Amino acid sequence: MKFIVSSSALSKQLAAIGGVIANNPVVPILENFLFEINGKQLTVTASDLQTSMTTELVVEAQESASIAIPARILLETLKNLPEQPVTFSINEGTYSVEISSDNGRYRLAGENATDFPQLRLVQKGVSVDMDAKVLKKAINQAIVATSNDELRPAMNGVYMDFSEDSATFVATDGHRLVRYIRSDVGVATQQPFIVPRKTLTLLNALLSHEHQTVNIAFNDSNVYFKLANISMVSRLIDERYPDYENVIPANNTNKLTIDRISFLSSLKRISIYSNRTTHQIKLSIAGSELHVFAEDFDFSNEANERLTCEYEGDDLEIGFNAKFLIEMLHSLSSEEVEMHFSGPSKAGLIFPKEKDADEDILLLIMPVILK
Repeated sequence: MKFIVSSSALSKQLAAIGGVIANNPVVPILENFLFEINGKQLTVTASDLQTSMTTELVVEAQESASIAIPARILLETLKNLPEQPVTFSINEGTYSVEISSDNGRYRLAGENATDFPQLRLVQKGVSVDMDAKVLKKAINQAIVATSNDELRPAMNGVYMDFSEDSATFVATDGHRLVRYIRSDVGVATQQPFIVPRKTLTLLNALLSHEHQTVNIAFNDSNVYFKLANISMVSRLIDERYPDYENVIPANNTNKLTIDRISFLSSLKRISIYSNRTTHQIKLSIAGSELHVFAEDFDFSNEANERLTCEYEGDDLEIGFNAKFLIEMLHSLSSEEVEMHFSGPSKAGLIFPKEKDADEDILLLIMPVILK
C-alpha cells in the first residue's frame, strides 16, 4: 500500500501532536504515531493514554490501511528533508515502512495498528465554542499557578467552571492562586471539571492567530478540544477541587499601585541576593515609597531598592517568595498593577489596572514569615 504527501505539511502536523508522546511510555507502542488512510484522508494519532491528539491531512492514496510508525525517527527524518512529495510504501504483512524522497530511501520497522489504544470519544457531553485568543489568554493566566505535587492531584490542573453567562478558570499550588473569569463565554451546565496541566500546555502551543474558534466538549470523565484540523481528547482529573473562594481574603484596606515593569525589574535584581532556598524578599511600604529588600545570611549578600508608588493604608512590612511574585507579575500585561493587603500574615491580592471589559483577573500570593 502506498500514499504520497508533502514532507513539510506532514512534518508540521506531526510536530504539532508529537509533544503528547512520553519519553518512556508505559505501553511501548505509544512511542509510535498511528497512521490511518481512508480514501484520500490521512489521520495521524499520538497518545500517552491520558491524552490523545489527532491531525488530518489530504494525501494521494488508492487504498485504505493503518500502521503504527516510530515517532522519533519519523519526525527527525521529515524535519531534515527539504519540501518535496514523499512516498510511503507500507508492507501490511511485515509492517515495514519505506519512505522515498527525491534523492533517498529510508526504511523503518512499524507495528500492527490494532495494538494502538482506541481513541476515547466524548459522548453525552456539553459543548461550547470559545475564541482561540480568549482561551489562550485564560490558559496563560492560570497555568502558572498549577502544582506538580503528586500527592495533591487536584492541583495538577486548571479548574474550569462554565455557567450560563460566564467561564471561570482557577489554578492553585497552595502558595498562589489565579482566578480568571470571562463574561463573554457561557454554556448552561453545572458541571465544573479539572483539566491536566500537560493537556493545556499542549493545547496552548497549538493556539495561534490562525485559529478563530475552539470547540470544547466535556462530560464526567473526558474533555475534547477541536481546532482546525487538529483535535485532542484528555481524561479529566477525577478529584474534588479545593474551596478556593474561602482562601481569598476580604476587607483589604491597604492598597498599593505601582508600575508593573519597574516593580518586576526591581524584583529580578533584588532576588539575586535572596536565599537560594527560600527566595525570600521583604516589601516595606510607607507613604509613597516601596522598599524592596533581600538578604542571604549564608553568603553575607544583601540588596535593597526604593521605588515610587501610590499607597493607601497603614505602614506595612510583608515577605514573599520572589520567584512566585515574579512569575505572577510576568503573567500580566497591564502597565500598572494594584496589590491589596489586609496584614503581614494574610495573602496579598494582585489586580491588573488595565484589562478587557469582559474579563476579571485576580492573582493571590501567600506571604512568608519574615525573620
